[in-house]
Amino acid sequence: MTFDIEMIKGVYARMKARVDAAREVVGKPLTLSEKILYNHLWDGAPTQAFERGKDYVDFAPDRIACQDATAQMALLQFMQAGKKKVAVPTTVHCDHLIQAKEGAAKDLKRANDVSSEVFDFLESVSDKYGIGFWKPGAGIIHQVVLENYAFPGGMMIGTDSHTVNAGGLGMVAIGVGGADAVDVMAGMAWELKFPKLIGVKLTGKLSGWTAPKDVILKVAEILTVKGGTGAIVEYFGPGAIAMSCTGKGTICNMGAEIGATTSTFGYDDSMDRYLRATDREGVADAANEVKDYLTADPEVYANPEQYFDQVIEINLSELGPLLNGPFTPDLSTEVGSDMTKRATENEWPLKVEWGLIGSCTNSSYEDLSRASSIAQQALDKNLKTKAEFGINPGSEQVRYTAERDGILEVFEKLDATIFTNACGPCIGQWARYSDPKNAPKNSIVHSFNRNFAKRADGNPNTHAFVASPELTAAIAIAGRLDFNPLTDKLINEDGEEVMLDEPTGWELPPKGFDVKDNGYLEPVEDGSGVNVVVKEDSERLQLLTPFVPLGDTITGAKLLIKAFGKCTTDHISMAGPWLRYRGHLDNIANNTLIGAVNAFNKQTNFVKNQLTGQYGGVPDVQRAYKAAGVKTVVIGDHNYGEGSSREHAAMQPRHLGVAAVIVKSFARIHETNLKKQGMLGLTFANENDYDLIQEDDTFNFLDLNEFAPGKPLTVEVVHADGSKDTISLNHTYNDSQIEWFKEGSALNLIKKQNA
Repeated sequence: MTFDIEMIKGVYARMKARVDAAREVVGKPLTLSEKILYNHLWDGAPTQAFERGKDYVDFAPDRIACQDATAQMALLQFMQAGKKKVAVPTTVHCDHLIQAKEGAAKDLKRANDVSSEVFDFLESVSDKYGIGFWKPGAGIIHQVVLENYAFPGGMMIGTDSHTVNAGGLGMVAIGVGGADAVDVMAGMAWELKFPKLIGVKLTGKLSGWTAPKDVILKVAEILTVKGGTGAIVEYFGPGAIAMSCTGKGTICNMGAEIGATTSTFGYDDSMDRYLRATDREGVADAANEVKDYLTADPEVYANPEQYFDQVIEINLSELGPLLNGPFTPDLSTEVGSDMTKRATENEWPLKVEWGLIGSCTNSSYEDLSRASSIAQQALDKNLKTKAEFGINPGSEQVRYTAERDGILEVFEKLDATIFTNACGPCIGQWARYSDPKNAPKNSIVHSFNRNFAKRADGNPNTHAFVASPELTAAIAIAGRLDFNPLTDKLINEDGEEVMLDEPTGWELPPKGFDVKDNGYLEPVEDGSGVNVVVKEDSERLQLLTPFVPLGDTITGAKLLIKAFGKCTTDHISMAGPWLRYRGHLDNIANNTLIGAVNAFNKQTNFVKNQLTGQYGGVPDVQRAYKAAGVKTVVIGDHNYGEGSSREHAAMQPRHLGVAAVIVKSFARIHETNLKKQGMLGLTFANENDYDLIQEDDTFNFLDLNEFAPGKPLTVEVVHADGSKDTISLNHTYNDSQIEWFKEGSALNLIKKQNA
């Protein structure tokens, strides 16, 4: 089924003229990323060259995708915008609110019972405003998008950081907060700082145990979790062309883990094959008519150092299977002896208890088929698996086809649990323990994208390692973290030594894809008669009230918390059981910063209330400040807000009365989210000033009335003994973003403009 074919043809129809014009104004050949960006300028045909990493630019994305956890807040905001229908094609996908516990059938039924209020709300809002709705169980948002909506040369935004998965089909697809999505839904421009460009040249060819997953695991090692911040990563070279479309998606998906704005690949035959296999011949035909415009100009890939800000080269023929982790996705270790050494030195548990395959990054037909080829060997060679298996198919189309072709049956013969076509353990929706906080130290291996502490199962002692689906299957069979399938033998049930053969699989189903019910609901043509009901006493949903502007005089603000070390959006607004409150701002605010480590006592959720001198939970102390009319400040370290796109990590502190977040550096999406909610997101001009902040500090902003682009702000930090430090703070606000701050939020400004 082809969605929005006329819109896609329209993108291609204007592409030649706009890209040719861009090439003229830039004065040199263009990368693919630049072609897509210049073709999606809000103002139309390019008339100027933009400076990478500096100029803020207005864009016109082609479409929007929202998952159920973030869609609630995004749509609650859109309901305030005064629009009758979304301005661009938009979809909602119910994949986050389904907990993995017993298996697909029971888990899905439980989710539909427990979260029916939320699902009904999302379905009715979608119907009212012309939004496509994918039911619970239809699949994981990013796999569904790749199968149905992604198209070469397009631009989309999505309310999930792994929206970037669509780069596997040659898109510029970017994760954003819900407020950004609301702008575009309301027919307004979407603003982004023109990205820097990182080129990754892939030579050689993947073979044996090495998979596309290993490419991004290697890139994460090279760039670290913040090395891609503010940049688009563009992959090219013979190794890229030889890779499958879903393999490309895997690589782009985990670009979120290096902080990249997005990642993408030039259009090639693998994308053509995938489009046709997923019943989108019309898109493939249209793309082929402009295929030279759907990849970089030849000069770019011939001399990449002249056109990219940074170039990395990886020889796929020399790349081996990797394991990244624990607790961070950029700590990379080669399988075998290197892992033995590192695990022993760090006391990582060598016994592996679970192998989990799936999530939005590795749940394609190809992924499942290659992993099942390893699982089949366990059956054929009479091996007893030492770890438990969990499988999350990416979509109902993938699940149905994999079941038809016997792939899922192989896993079931090994007593694997086939979970719902949903995120499940990848986002903490896994009922593994009754008391996760006190659960034992253990190791798991998964093909997911993130492995922060407590991410999968809520257990801070779970050491999670990221690997390809096929390596995950092999390690689950062996039951050991240091197992090397290239060299190590296993003892089967007959006492014989056996080795696992290299994985095999299919890029696409030999018999084609098939599905009975893909789970999609088309919205009604006229939604004016659709009523959206939110009960006043609901625990799950709450209509929003506008934020009050913070004003240009902030004095006497108290320190709420000085966060120590890594502080991700999971630390600021946890997922797991808290997902149930994603549509109720006041209720979910009760988890605000409870995962952040207090720099003064190295404890979580235990900070000083300067009004009483007593210690308490972060939300409780913050609510006391709010009741007293006292604004507060949060202090953070580097890459603050790393991880998911969730705008709750900005809305919750704002709702509770936090006025400013001051850090050494921000993750891109979180910094934007803070701006959208009318807060101050500031960075230390001198990073060492972080060390000056004391537990009883009070903050006076001295020149906020002069807030202007490019002009640092000055804050007076008053210590308990009466001494003071004056600190300079940098910011990246432009004129429009300063207007958001003055109005109280970007949404307030939209409402004012639409009044």
